[in-house]
Amino acid sequence: MSATKLKTQFHPVSVELSDGVLTRLSSLCPSEGTEYAVLPGFCDVHVHLRQPGFSYKETVYTGTRAAAAGGFTAICSMPNLNPVPDSEENIKLQQQIIDLDSVINTYPYASITVAQKGEKLSDMEALAPHCIAFSDDGKGIQSTEMMLSAMKKAKALGKMIVAHCEDESLLEGGYIHKGSYCQRHGHRGISSESEYAQIKRDIELLRETGVKYHVCHVSAAESIRAIREAKKEGLDITCETAPHYLILTDEDLKEDGRFKMNPPLRSAEDRDELIKGICDGTVDMIATDHAPHSAEEKSRGLEKSVFGIVGLETCFPLMYTHFVKTGIITTEKLVELMAINPRKRFGIPLSKEDLCVWDLNAQIKVDPQKFQSMGRATPFEGERLYGKAILTLCGGRTVHKA
Repeated sequence: MSATKLKTQFHPVSVELSDGVLTRLSSLCPSEGTEYAVLPGFCDVHVHLRQPGFSYKETVYTGTRAAAAGGFTAICSMPNLNPVPDSEENIKLQQQIIDLDSVINTYPYASITVAQKGEKLSDMEALAPHCIAFSDDGKGIQSTEMMLSAMKKAKALGKMIVAHCEDESLLEGGYIHKGSYCQRHGHRGISSESEYAQIKRDIELLRETGVKYHVCHVSAAESIRAIREAKKEGLDITCETAPHYLILTDEDLKEDGRFKMNPPLRSAEDRDELIKGICDGTVDMIATDHAPHSAEEKSRGLEKSVFGIVGLETCFPLMYTHFVKTGIITTEKLVELMAINPRKRFGIPLSKEDLCVWDLNAQIKVDPQKFQSMGRATPFEGERLYGKAILTLCGGRTVHKA
């Protein structure tokens, strides 16, 4: 079934299963006040599964179980692994684990550079048949010449460059946004320019190469403005943002590692421009940047905790509560952002048997101890949200059932 033709269905449902496989999906008289939504399975193009190499943080099995619990039936796995998928041998090792343990459809990225060091291109030609796209996520490509070479090679191979944009010369040892909270509490800040400067550089290279180009986890207003203008110019550019950048600002920070991610929570102006970008189509999709770590790694406060939070299991309830229930966007728009647009851009198929069923009137309390993910760090801990995942089917097979 074409992703663009899928329609959001709102009705109570009865699901009949045989050995975990969907046999019938039919209407059911609901209890008073119950509203179910049968939605296409979501697709997250930015997930850190941590395996191989860091299975004390997350595994392919636990990460994809978390995705299924959040209504996702397809995800793209980032390449900051050990070994880095910078060769055919290494990406095949990752694929073997995916084939064995993933409960949903998982598509691996290959790295742009060898060991993600930004010094030498990976074996992109050998990697191309095995990866969804090329990314060095976690690190920006610092050399203009290296990024230009990568774009030319990706263009020749018909692959997309997916860019973590971060100019390290502008970081100045920062670890939260260089804004009001940072100044008041004596922290070192990360400027918005460290993000948008590299996006603007890459847009210049995009003009030269014509490669398919996607920007990861956009957080700054100036980044959105630059991408908006590039789209008006007709350049082949898309971008994603995450729920935390749309909901929180640096004024919501607490001295707790669960509020530390990269890029950081930014100002109200940045958040408002991101919301505008969601509404006007500049932002193409919602991604979680699900980045699990151990409890110890996230227990060191804002300065010393590692970057990263989890988000697969809270993404839809957060977006539904803060943006659909408030009338900012429709449920259909949210489905485009979370299911349709990611697949269209990344060429990921959507089966008519990839779906998720939600009780939209059910309230949940965010409790990290109940997560399927091994990661527990979320700035939304304790928040009450609307939307409970009742069922997720991938290829007609049950991968989550409440």
